[in-house]
Amino acid sequence: MINIFLKAKHWQIFLLNFAIPMIFQCIMMGMMMSNFVVSSGPEDIAMMIQYWKFIPLIMILSMGILFAWLWSIAIGLQKKLPDHVKMNVKRFKLFFFIPLVYLILFISFFSGMFHVLSSSNPESIFEPFIEWIGGLFGVIFLLHLFSMFCIFHSLYFVAKVFKTVELQREVHFGDFAGEFFMIWFYPVGIWIVQPKINKMMET
Repeated sequence: MINIFLKAKHWQIFLLNFAIPMIFQCIMMGMMMSNFVVSSGPEDIAMMIQYWKFIPLIMILSMGILFAWLWSIAIGLQKKLPDHVKMNVKRFKLFFFIPLVYLILFISFFSGMFHVLSSSNPESIFEPFIEWIGGLFGVIFLLHLFSMFCIFHSLYFVAKVFKTVELQREVHFGDFAGEFFMIWFYPVGIWIVQPKINKMMET
C-alpha cells in the first residue's frame, strides 16, 4: 500500500483526495439547495438531512487518502534516510493516529446528530442531555485543538523526512519550510511534492 502511494502520479492522488470528493459535495449541495429553493416544507427539510448523511462518507474518503499519503511518505521513505540521521518514528505514529481516532469519533457523533434530527421526535431524545451538552462541546473543542496540534506535528515530520531524503543530510525547519506549507496546502503542493517522490522511488 505504501509503495502504491509513493509511486502514484500527482494527478491520481489529486483526483482521489480532492477533485472527486469536491465534485460529489458540489452535486449534493446543488441538489439540497434546489429542493430548498423550490419549497421548504417538512418533507424537503427531511430530504436535505438525508443528503447530509453522505457528507461524513465523503469526508472519510478524502481524509483517509490524505492520511494514507502522509503515512506513506513518513514511513516509506525511512529506508532512504542517511545512516547518520535518526528520527522519532514512534512519536510520529502516536501523534498520527490520535487525530484519526478523533476524526472518526467526531464524524460518528455528528452522523448520530443528523440521525436524531431526522427522527420523528428529536426533542424527546435531546431533552435528557440538555444540561451537559455545553460541557460536551467544551471537551470537543479541547480535543479539536489537540488534534490540530497532532496534525501539524505530522505535517512537520513528513516534510522533514521528505527533505532529509532529498538532501541526504540533517535538516532544520528553514530547509523544509516550503515543503511543510506545500504539504499543508496539499491540493496545490501535491503537484510539486509527488513528482519528486516519484523520482526518489526510481533511484
